[in-house]
Amino acid sequence: METYDLVVIGAGPGGYVAAIRAAQLGLRVALVEKRTTLGGTCLNVGCIPSKALLESSELYEAARHHFPDHGIAFAGIALNLERMMARKETVVADLTGGVAALMKKNRVTTFTGRGVLSAPDKVVVHGDNGFTELGASSVLLAMGSVPVELPFMRFDGQRIVSSTEALCFSKVPEHLVVVGAGAIGLELGSVWNRLGAKVTVVELLPAITPFADKQMSKTLQRSLVEQGLEIHLSAKVAGASVSDSGVAVAVETSKGERLQLDCDRVLVSVGRKPYTEGAGLEAIGVALEQGGRVKVDDGFRTSVANVYAIGDLIRGPMLAHKAEEEGMAVAEQLAGKVGHVNYDTIPNVVYTNPELASVGRTEEQLKEEGTPYSVGRFYFRANGRAKSLAQEAGLVKILARKDDDRILGVHIVGPRASELIAEAVVAMEFSASAEDLARTVHAHPTLSEVVHEAALAVDNRAIHA
Repeated sequence: METYDLVVIGAGPGGYVAAIRAAQLGLRVALVEKRTTLGGTCLNVGCIPSKALLESSELYEAARHHFPDHGIAFAGIALNLERMMARKETVVADLTGGVAALMKKNRVTTFTGRGVLSAPDKVVVHGDNGFTELGASSVLLAMGSVPVELPFMRFDGQRIVSSTEALCFSKVPEHLVVVGAGAIGLELGSVWNRLGAKVTVVELLPAITPFADKQMSKTLQRSLVEQGLEIHLSAKVAGASVSDSGVAVAVETSKGERLQLDCDRVLVSVGRKPYTEGAGLEAIGVALEQGGRVKVDDGFRTSVANVYAIGDLIRGPMLAHKAEEEGMAVAEQLAGKVGHVNYDTIPNVVYTNPELASVGRTEEQLKEEGTPYSVGRFYFRANGRAKSLAQEAGLVKILARKDDDRILGVHIVGPRASELIAEAVVAMEFSASAEDLARTVHAHPTLSEVVHEAALAVDNRAIHA
């Protein structure tokens, strides 16, 4: 039996990053993954393939409706869905192959199979050709999460699907019903809407993207409705009847009305849950919290001393970059360094068009906490770069503490919001004030000037408002 300083179970963003960092710090590391490719849900059936389809569908939409505005005219635009899916798979293969190359470069030993804890210091890898026992001074649990299934709408992979199947439809649905208006549902709904499907979104709560600042949720919703998505809020899916021809979805509204949505596919995207099944956690005494999350202390230690957990398995938002930072922190702690994650500066992004990105507190949270604050807003419609891109929807909102001007939250709906939010994250990481951002020179013409103007607006001195 080979013995390692660290055995990581799960090769998603948290697991493989932890393995690389631990190896960089001189630890002998093994990485166990049940898939034949590395990268976890994110690279294989999540973040990466969805972004590839979002990009392709945006280009298709632009070619059909917006190219003439730029003086580009041609006839015979046609969708080759098979080719689009092939490009997506190429992107995925390139990145998962890249992760495999990183393992070799950093001398991380990889094992394909299901990792099971048979003891606090032993992991058994159950592969196609039997099992392998690994000794471990420390074990890191990074198995990620799986889609939540509704008890009255079980996934069948054809009519009622999870995000995994919605990434690889062989033809564009005539009518796609999306249950859940979070990031996954809105992103995939946007893809198929642009490619020609009628898309109806049903959300139990009174707003889309429930985690977001309410003003930003409403702004994004307006844009999505203008693009053709039909959105029902405060609506409950009561059941579904599947037939050879499609699905009849029963919906109850907050007003007591009953609707029937006849569609050919239903995407259920009501959240994800930690994946711990068959990992042997209970057998060795690893405690779980409500919802199946693994209980950890501030150092990511479970109730078993040398077993750690990160990412979607533990408390906090289920985000790939959050898992990466936690993986880095665990690796550094095991190497005798100080590992830390600042949960107040983890950005959240929805990759629709326009995008939604946020970091820190929302206006609603500040009101509930009784924190005095100032707010600065600036709209993309007044920005030269946004106009040249013909992407004028949305705004930047900056929330700063009233007494010392420290930035408490930044919220963006608009073009490239996923990139613009990084400036806000850096500013908040260094406890910057809105005045610091206002005095930072931003290149002209750029979208980032909207951040600059919003910072100026905190003190009522935006220039181009």
